[in-house]
Amino acid sequence: MSKKIAVIAIGGNSLIKDSAHQSVEDQYAATKETCLHIADMIEAGYEVIIGHGNGPQVGFILRRSEIAAKVEGMHEVPLDVCGADTQGAIGYALQQNLQNELRRRGKPKPVATVVTQVLVDQSDPAFKNPTKPIGGFMEKDEAKRRESDMGWNVVEDAGRGWRRVVASPLPQEIVEIEAIKALIAAGVTVISTGGGGIPVVRNAQGDLEGVAAVIDKDFGSSLLATNVGAELFVISTAVEKAALNFGKPDQKWLDKITLAEAKAYLAEGTHFAKGSMAPKVQAIIRFLENGGKRALVTNPENIGRALKGETGTWVVQ
Repeated sequence: MSKKIAVIAIGGNSLIKDSAHQSVEDQYAATKETCLHIADMIEAGYEVIIGHGNGPQVGFILRRSEIAAKVEGMHEVPLDVCGADTQGAIGYALQQNLQNELRRRGKPKPVATVVTQVLVDQSDPAFKNPTKPIGGFMEKDEAKRRESDMGWNVVEDAGRGWRRVVASPLPQEIVEIEAIKALIAAGVTVISTGGGGIPVVRNAQGDLEGVAAVIDKDFGSSLLATNVGAELFVISTAVEKAALNFGKPDQKWLDKITLAEAKAYLAEGTHFAKGSMAPKVQAIIRFLENGGKRALVTNPENIGRALKGETGTWVVQ
């Protein structure tokens, strides 16, 4: 594509300020704030595609489902359907807030959410070693019953109770990519690949089927950025910059590093935490290795300044 395209990945946790602000209304307000910064990117001349996380939101749906099943005898919601639900709900909040903000700035623009399936490999090693905890805590007896009756994988979680764990396979193919490209070409700001995408596989007949798994949202957004030929891949997170030795006395903030340096720092294994910054750096490396030009890590409120070169961590070829 000839357009100047940027893909931004927003964390699902960023839509929840704290434990006192978890309601739908609170998340909507947080989304409104985030959209101010996305509108800045659009005003800077980018065609923006928005990816987002959904971990806390899926957890809420699963918890409601579990409670409703116990109290009212309602059916429980499968994990892939939870992902689809959050793509619609978070997408709705993003597109409405962004439409409103662009209108206020006198630059109205169509915005649309695409419920996005992402193909994963059934032979991915992650399926043999599920590690991603989802849903609420259970007593051991209930966990073992679900393991026996429903085929769940369950683990004891640091003395807090038992939880279900699922696989986190790597994304292979974005099913709706041609629809996404068509929307971008038509000048639509697209919200896509929410939660990393709804994980699906092809069965023996070649049909798509949802699977109980979780795709890392940064990996999903990285694949999306590669597929649309994005010039820029932005990971919006909780810190203004990435750092070496984060949280230690010798912490060093990173302003600009090369792909080779990012790979070397990641390989050292001491700089980027496995549950937070490491997958973000891995996603950026995948994007750059597949032809991407630039990637940026910063927090939402500093995106505008970062695009001017004033802050953030830039990773380049």
